[in-house]
Amino acid sequence: MYRFLLTPRWWGINVFLLLSIPFCVFMGSWQLGRFEDRVDNHRDAEARIATDKREAARPLDDLLPVTKATSGKQATVSGRYDTQMLVPDRKLNDRDGYYVLTLLRTGTGRALPVVRGWLPGTPDPAKAPAAPTGEVTVTGALQASETPGSNGVSARGGLPEGQTAAISSASLVNLVEYDVYDAWLTLNRGDSGMKAVPATAPNGTGLDLKAFQNLGYTAEWFAFVGFVIFMWFRLFRRELEFVRDAELGLVPDGDDGNEGDGEREPGRPSPSAV
Repeated sequence: MYRFLLTPRWWGINVFLLLSIPFCVFMGSWQLGRFEDRVDNHRDAEARIATDKREAARPLDDLLPVTKATSGKQATVSGRYDTQMLVPDRKLNDRDGYYVLTLLRTGTGRALPVVRGWLPGTPDPAKAPAAPTGEVTVTGALQASETPGSNGVSARGGLPEGQTAAISSASLVNLVEYDVYDAWLTLNRGDSGMKAVPATAPNGTGLDLKAFQNLGYTAEWFAFVGFVIFMWFRLFRRELEFVRDAELGLVPDGDDGNEGDGEREPGRPSPSAV
């Protein structure tokens, strides 16, 4: 009854089954490992933020350029506050608000964007506290320039004058007449009663869309294992039913092995030949 399993066609089907299952399991496990690595990196990055905050601040120039190793490190820099801008669409503790961003002109001639704090509501220049005057020294967590459209950073344009969607040197250099550092600083304590903006993990270490894509691919590969097994069992059952019908004489002589609804008709392809 099961001799059909030894035919060349079924040898091919069985070899495909035996090769596809371990391949799908391997690929699913690999994607799951990628997701777990991202989770571990995210946890390590979050833990490092807390550790970095307890470290002694270092001069800004010693930490540039910003990398995964220096992002979140405590930096100190002196200068004079200049242009102030507002960064809309920023949440803090699940509340809508905006950042108050002020450019700090340093002795190098370049300016460092400094997030002095967060305020709730819609951006309002009248509510944003003015920056201190004169020479100041600020300390905070160093951050890399943001990329519009990633990690929750808005990419919309057409903002009112005095606003910017992303804290990025590429964006700010078009809004001021001096060079801007490819980095920014968030103060450890909010200035003038504003709430401090906590440092974030560097790009590539968070649970972003790519991380959950890995998890989705994991489910797809394991689902494909079930689909392959289901299709093999379905073909096997149909072939077995045809063999049983043939042994019982339900298949007319000269039938090429095809089944129909109720009785077989010559010339129709058999399920084993599909």
